Amino acid sequence: MVAVVGPTATGKTALGVALAQHFSGEVISCDSMQIYKGLDVGTAKVTPEETCGIPHHGVDILTPDKPFSVADFTAMAGRLEREISARGALPILVGGTGLYVQSFLNGVRFTEEKAPAGLREQLAAELAEKGGTAMYEELRQVDPEAAAAIHPNNQVRVLRALEHYRATGKKLSEQKAESLPPEKPYRSLILGLDFPDRAALYRRIDLRVDKMLEAGILPEAELVWQNRETYRTAAQAIGYKEFFPYFEGVASLEACTDKLKQASRNYAKRQLTWFRHMEGVVWLDAGAPDVRQTAIRTVSEFLAKG
Repeated sequence: MVAVVGPTATGKTALGVALAQHFSGEVISCDSMQIYKGLDVGTAKVTPEETCGIPHHGVDILTPDKPFSVADFTAMAGRLEREISARGALPILVGGTGLYVQSFLNGVRFTEEKAPAGLREQLAAELAEKGGTAMYEELRQVDPEAAAAIHPNNQVRVLRALEHYRATGKKLSEQKAESLPPEKPYRSLILGLDFPDRAALYRRIDLRVDKMLEAGILPEAELVWQNRETYRTAAQAIGYKEFFPYFEGVASLEACTDKLKQASRNYAKRQLTWFRHMEGVVWLDAGAPDVRQTAIRTVSEFLAKG
């Protein structure tokens, strides 16, 4: 199994395609937002032209009102890996959703967790009464490791972690330890793309946002804003929520665009932190003129080991 990971705007899609062309591979997308139909510009979804005819799986598979979890991803990716391998092709994971990549390659087993009836509604009521800060503080008290990995403003994940603790009496870290198999299911090579010069990455992110505006991100963002009650995942996604103040008439388009650039840079930092902590990532200079040749050589050596 080969994976291409790294922060946003580092050229993962192009490298994944190049490797698939060279090694007769097929791509499994590891992006938690590109699964949604109709959300193309804001998610930087791979275009038909960019695929160069290489099959890309896990893209455009759900309408934006449907939830999709890491458990759903690992189940889907496992099925796709078996199908791709059966065709004699090389499965290549490509994407920046670190939780998806790590959970799949480590073989994390997800159990069906049934929360007590009414618990989710009770937590929602507590959130409305006490506020997000108080709920995050409660999580910090009962599961500091989970709290450290969740942004205080991400109320969905905060409530989810609290729900898990109240339902099971266990921390998420404890569940994670119990869910790992004795051995990893795949022999994997993980290629990480990054720019040694952080300013170069930020320039690429800013340019990508400018191109998104030209490509029509605003109509997509407005669609998400209008359906924010049902498009819950997309309504919290970077690329859409930053424009909500513009549609509400309380902020200028320029201010919202600047906010998106900053949010994207912050997201890239979080992605880098995640992948830097992952075991065995081989880092490549995304801006090097020979990055594709280096990646191809590295994959060739990996496959030759058998």
